[in-house]
Amino acid sequence: MIDAYEDPGTPDTHGGWSYLWWLVRRQPGRSLAGALLGSSWLTLMAGTPYMMARAVDDGLVPGHMAVLAGWTAAIFALGAFNAWLSIMRHRTMTRVRMDAYFRTIKTVVGHSVRLGAELPRRAGAGEVVTIGVSDVHTIAQALTVVGPGVGAVVVYAVVAGLLLTVSPLLTAVVLLGVPVVALVAGPLARRLQGTETEYREGQGVLTARIGDLAGGLRVLNGLGGKGLFADSFRQDSQHLRAQGYRVGAVASWVQALGVGLPTVFLAVVTWIAARMAARGDITVGQLVSVYGYVAVLVSPVAFLLDMGYQLSRGVVAARRVVRLLRLEPEPDTGTEQAPNEPSVLHDPESGVRLRPGRLAALVGAGPAETTAVIDRLGRYTRSDATWGGVRLDAVPLPEVRTRILVADNDADLFAGSLTDVITGGANAPRRGAGNCAPSPNGAAPATPPHEAPSAAHIAQALHAAAASDVVQSLPTGLDSPIDAQARNLSGGQRQRIRLARALLANPEILLAVEPTSALDAHTESLVAERLRDARDGRTTLLTTTSPLLLARVDEVIYLVDGKVAATGTHEELLEYAPGYRALVARDTEEEVAR
Repeated sequence: MIDAYEDPGTPDTHGGWSYLWWLVRRQPGRSLAGALLGSSWLTLMAGTPYMMARAVDDGLVPGHMAVLAGWTAAIFALGAFNAWLSIMRHRTMTRVRMDAYFRTIKTVVGHSVRLGAELPRRAGAGEVVTIGVSDVHTIAQALTVVGPGVGAVVVYAVVAGLLLTVSPLLTAVVLLGVPVVALVAGPLARRLQGTETEYREGQGVLTARIGDLAGGLRVLNGLGGKGLFADSFRQDSQHLRAQGYRVGAVASWVQALGVGLPTVFLAVVTWIAARMAARGDITVGQLVSVYGYVAVLVSPVAFLLDMGYQLSRGVVAARRVVRLLRLEPEPDTGTEQAPNEPSVLHDPESGVRLRPGRLAALVGAGPAETTAVIDRLGRYTRSDATWGGVRLDAVPLPEVRTRILVADNDADLFAGSLTDVITGGANAPRRGAGNCAPSPNGAAPATPPHEAPSAAHIAQALHAAAASDVVQSLPTGLDSPIDAQARNLSGGQRQRIRLARALLANPEILLAVEPTSALDAHTESLVAERLRDARDGRTTLLTTTSPLLLARVDEVIYLVDGKVAATGTHEELLEYAPGYRALVARDTEEEVAR
């Protein structure tokens, strides 16, 4: 089975069938063993009817007790050996499925990491969640075809050969039986594939809406839109449930035919054999063997039908995975040298000009305006932004990511100790850059890239983010376990931990999106006082409308309809920019009301 640190390989993304075949080819030895064990197990099941026929014809004769005992012992030995084969087959096929399961997960997760910030723009959250929760399991189940599926084809040919020694008529009936079963079940399998695809698409959309609802419930409630959203979600959920019923109806028919048709098949062949035995065309022992052979075929035929069912679902799931894997990040064609010293970061589309070494604030009537500017300055979207006169997209992306850090208010927080959450792991590379000289205010020097931060650096970042009390409130301090997305912390605590992580990275340019929006006035005031010292000598841009922060920055950049309308200090804009004054005064009134 694939190791946690093993390269999963390069998947075949030509289509769903190609991806499933790639999963088989990635474990050739195990797949071959599953096919051999499945074939041997099912074939030896056909050996029991043959031995029973010999025991009846040769052993049920006076004076042939030893012959009967010999065949009985042989049947017991064959059964014991076949039971062992069944155990080994099951273990092997479990490993085949688990390898496909974890290999697909590793491939999807690795590709998602490679897409990075482009993933939310290229694929819906619901689609990714559905792949991780449901599709990988469906794909793994489809690989059952490697073992019992191959074995079913082999044993079918073997039983047909054994029946040929008894009666050509019975052989013809058996050989024609499975094609008839396939003709009956085939249209249902194709219909299942279509309804399953539609259902999976709807499931992905609804899953994304659940995430949106969970993330914006407080905002919806404040705007009075919770009821409207709930009614819409209820209608979509009922529609998806109806689709699920349609999928279940088709699947139930496929599975019912998988059990019912082989049983009818068995009845028809047994009736023909019984009529032949009554006419004396075959012996009683041969009648017993024919019944046994056909009874053995019930399982392979059921496997073949189930194989078609699992493959139909597996191909649908594999196509979704392939669709995600076909997404490619924007090519990094940057070859220009980045500025060797702190330089101006400029966004021509909005007119924002961020001067080096200054603490600035970006203010807009709506968060979409300011976020769009941050995305362009952080090179998370295509733009004509420049850095020291050089186009930002002409600089190699690793250089941009090392020196410019966008601190999103909704950035992920992974599970682990609080130290790991803040530092990104003890041995994780640091995104921050800088030399090791002390900062002008006497603070601890910046940690060089690729080195674990010291306790002093962590304490300094926590203090600047006013998050020291978060550490003190936890039972074991920095060693306390934190849930995924820090769900065991409050919203304000999570925001301060995110800010501390960004300050610990100590990038040359920090672009922080609403870093204090969830904080109370007292805590926000502490952050405002300490942020200047923490970022002294480095370039920082905050998106905010908080007067507490705006009063302490070097420069405020005021946007109207996405364009720079005015720049200056907070006091200057309050006096000369009526729109800015109205926006900030509204926030002040809301703060007082709270």
